[in-house]
Amino acid sequence: MSILSQKIDFAVIIRVKNANPNGDPLNGNRPRTDLEGHGEMTDVCLKRKIRNRIMELKNKKENYLYDIFVQSDDNKRDDYTSLKARFEGVIGKKVKGSTDVINKACEKWFDVRTFGQLFAFDSDESSGVSIPVRGPVSIQSAFSIMPVNVSSTQITKSVSGNEGKNGKRSSDTMGMKHRVDYGIYVIYGSMNPQLAERTGFSDEDAEVIKSVVLKLFENDASSARPDGSMEVIARIWWPHGCKSGKFSSAKVHRTLHVNDDGTYWLDNLDGLNPEVTLGF
Repeated sequence: MSILSQKIDFAVIIRVKNANPNGDPLNGNRPRTDLEGHGEMTDVCLKRKIRNRIMELKNKKENYLYDIFVQSDDNKRDDYTSLKARFEGVIGKKVKGSTDVINKACEKWFDVRTFGQLFAFDSDESSGVSIPVRGPVSIQSAFSIMPVNVSSTQITKSVSGNEGKNGKRSSDTMGMKHRVDYGIYVIYGSMNPQLAERTGFSDEDAEVIKSVVLKLFENDASSARPDGSMEVIARIWWPHGCKSGKFSSAKVHRTLHVNDDGTYWLDNLDGLNPEVTLGF
């Protein structure tokens, strides 16, 4: 596979309707918002969805194409119970050198060579090292175009989860559900060829990211995000045609203008031809 041959910027426009795109566990799982009331989906949340979609990719023999290092407990492909166990199971308990570890980890795990990873272990453990890997793909937190309205609904269980005193219902029978009534969110990201040379991120890997961002919410339904409540409207892909990039990522991202109804338009930049693909 050829190392990433050009700088790439991209954006993804998302519509949210009656869903909780990214709950805040420190705030009763209410949808995340900034101080001005704009809805937010963190980069960690978005990378989790990308990892999950990549884990679903299969080849003709039904064997998985890509290995993922940061697997969630409810969507694991192996029997490792922690990141440390997965690291030692593949790399080994004794680390000979950081370069060797980085090369092996990037070759083995798609998300490591894409987003990077910090392999950190306490000094009293067998490995006793902290090895950072800086990935070439950066993704910003997504924010809504306009402030969002968050609705909260009190819910009641029909059956108690625990035994209450004197036959009464226990205290866990009441709860709250929160949702964003409507919002248009935008994700911005970029791919850096210089960092790709260090991790082995390839043009083929870039095509994988390009394909899965259109399918972020497939197989992602839950009570907080019912099927159809979240969708990708469009993906905008800016290939620069050179490693150094024709423009800064900030300037490229500013050419995208999105309205709160999901419509959008692009300013022209000389020599840069964005590829626009509508969501499914």
